[in-house]
Amino acid sequence: MKILGICGSPRREGNTEVLVKEALKGAQDAGAAAEEIFLRDKIISPCLEIYGCKKDGQCVIKDDFQEVAERMIESDALILASPIFFYTVSAHTKMLIDRCQSLWVKRYLLNLPIAQGRTRGKGAFISVGATRGKRLFEGVVLTVRYFFDALDVDLIETLLVRGVDEKGEIREHPDEIQAAYELGGRLVTGLNGIGSGLGTDASEVSCHENGSGKRDEDGHASRHCRLHTMQSSTGFHGGRRHPGQT
Repeated sequence: MKILGICGSPRREGNTEVLVKEALKGAQDAGAAAEEIFLRDKIISPCLEIYGCKKDGQCVIKDDFQEVAERMIESDALILASPIFFYTVSAHTKMLIDRCQSLWVKRYLLNLPIAQGRTRGKGAFISVGATRGKRLFEGVVLTVRYFFDALDVDLIETLLVRGVDEKGEIREHPDEIQAAYELGGRLVTGLNGIGSGLGTDASEVSCHENGSGKRDEDGHASRHCRLHTMQSSTGFHGGRRHPGQT
């Protein structure tokens, strides 16, 4: 069993990186082989929308995307991690997402399997944002869900932390670090079909006050939220919708 962590933070040893490493540690302790990719160290061009991928589902731009895509396809589960920039993922993360248009073409236009013999994968998203708005993660979770679907992966876990900005500040929040470790373990037990609670249509959200007394712009207490199970995205499988359409 292989789990791949993809860190899209441009900052080394930043808060997002701390959490994804902790999640991968949890996955390893649960028996998985865990690897990590740091997108800041890769040379990945934006999608040029030339649609050379319509021939066989392979992107014709030659750079580090091919290596990253191969490792994603070979994995049983993915953990994507990105800080929030202007209410969306980082530029490094967005370039990877856009280049996976080639895999969307492979799956939905050419009707080819993403990986021969692989069952639908499982995925998790970890994100850290500096502000405390209650809608901070709404758009980005939808983006990640569509991205994962292009890879034939279900988004089943999220760890979303608001109100954390300075480098290493997340280490002052041991509950969030523990939550990342537990997320990694649950991802493995979900792959094993043990007590995962997967396959439900209802999203179960668990939140608790962080005890800081701080309020977001809507007057709500700052909270840490985890979505243990995500609504299935199978409603549009087999269609020919562009990833930007809903």
